[in-house]
Formats: sequence, structure tokens, C-alpha cells
Amino acid sequence: MNSKPLPNEPELSSLEVGELYTRYKSYAFAVAYRMLGSVVEAEDIVQDCFTGLQSQPSTVIHNPKAYIAKLVVNRSLNVLNSARNQREHYIGEWLPEPLSDRETGLEMEVEQKEMISYAYLVMLECLSPTERAVFVLREAFQYDYQTIADWLGKSESNCRQIFSRAKRNLPDDLSSVARAQTTDKAQEQMLERFTTAFLNYDVNAMMEMLVEEPVFTADGGGRVHTVMRSMKVYKGVLALLTSRQVLTRLRSRQWVPTPINGELQLALLDDGQVTEVLCLEFDSTGERIRGVYLMVNPEKLGSIFVNI
Repeated sequence: MNSKPLPNEPELSSLEVGELYTRYKSYAFAVAYRMLGSVVEAEDIVQDCFTGLQSQPSTVIHNPKAYIAKLVVNRSLNVLNSARNQREHYIGEWLPEPLSDRETGLEMEVEQKEMISYAYLVMLECLSPTERAVFVLREAFQYDYQTIADWLGKSESNCRQIFSRAKRNLPDDLSSVARAQTTDKAQEQMLERFTTAFLNYDVNAMMEMLVEEPVFTADGGGRVHTVMRSMKVYKGVLALLTSRQVLTRLRSRQWVPTPINGELQLALLDDGQVTEVLCLEFDSTGERIRGVYLMVNPEKLGSIFVNI
């Protein structure tokens, strides 16, 4: 994608900021959320971006969509750089904030929909802010290197090097996360199998579903007691998921398959309120579980809505 205006892309001077907001807010949020993994911070970035446009002198910008994306990316980089210190002091593991599909409108805006999946966002956390910016703009939004270089104040060759380094820093099986797109029916069947095995402490059934090196990560943010460190050993993950002493409160919840981050995942309810979200990452076949991500931090559950 380049920065030349598309046939239906109006110049900035011909539109009021309110019209720009209506037209591009979903796209701006899509960029910010992928950059930050936080709904609240992404929303703040979007509001800040359009508020800034209100106070900006009227100028002719030939591609408002790209211009807004540039503003969002650079504001997101500022947030990521300042957030590094905050996350170092975060209690327990930090996981991205899950997002209900009805809140996104992303399927209307983004071709690379699979790159909003929860597992994908988790893996992006291992990148530096600049690596994440280059990778997201190139891989998820298909911007060309020259455009990315112009936005970030770098050379095109440098951006190519950053992209290559980002891919090296990501897991070798990253591409399979993007490929592991199963039908809603198949996903629902796997969620049902997992739920049944978990609620019944069924060791054999759980063993059949886990890959050889599964990962379990929970995020309580220091506000809700949960497992504090990621478990990356098969026996340990299996023991956690079938234990009668750990994660016991989850078995009293109502488990509801819910569209989250572009695919069916599990929302857990207590008296009609979402208290936890459990996202499963499947291997490329869609039949084995390699990641279990449990969000129990109430501050990261505000955007999850369930129809029951």
C-alpha cells in the first residue's frame, strides 16, 4: 500500500474532523489496538488523534486515511516506550486486553483479519516498539516499506532490516497462527471438548488435546489471585488444567462461547457478569491446543459483551 490518494479518498481540507472521525475511527482503532494490545489505550490514542486534528491548521492532505494511520502509529510508539517501565512493575504476567468483535468493526476495515487473533497479539509482545510498528504496518496493513520509512523517520533499507529482525524475534511457528483459521463450528466443538475436560478434571481428555509443549498464562494484574508465572512444561500445564486445588472458582462459572478477537473463545460469567475470559491457541491443524490464556484482571474485561 502506498500513500497516493485512492479514487474515493477525499483530501483533508474538504472534510470536517467529525466526518473524518466517522469515516476512519474504526481503522484508527484497528491500528492502535494492534500496536498496543490495550483497548483503553487504543481508544485514548484515537481520541487524541482526532482532537489534535481539530486544532490543526487546514491543510491539503491527499490521503487522510494514511495520514491518520501515521498519527496513530507515532502516538502508539510514545505510549509503548513509556509503558515498558510500567509493565516491568506489573504484578504477574501481562496479557493483551481481549476484545469483543462487536466493538471492533475490524472485519470491515482490515484484510488481514487473522492478525487480530489473541494468540497473534500475545506473540507481538516479544517485539520492541519499533519492531512492532514496522511488523504491524507491513504484515497486517500491507503498507510498503517507503511509506513506513517516511512515517517512522527511517530509511527504507533500515525498515526492511527491522522487519527481518522482528520476524527472527517472533516464534518460528508464527505463520501457523495466521493459518490456523478454523470454522466457527469446528472451533466451537474444540471449545466444548476443552470445557468438558476442564470441568470434569478429565486428565486423559486433556492429554489428547494438548501439544507436546503447551503454554498456560494468566493475567490477574495483582487485583485477582491467579497463577503468577507462565507454565511452559507439558506436565505442569496438564496438572494446572486438571487440578482440584487450582483455578477452582472457574468451575462455578457459566462458560459461554463468544466471538473475541475475530474467533470464538470462552467468556466465563458469574450471575450474568463476565469475570474471566479464556482464549485458546490452536496448532495449524486446529485440533490441538498449544496456548491457554486466562484473563482475570477486571480492568481488562470491560469490552467483553456476551449474548446469552
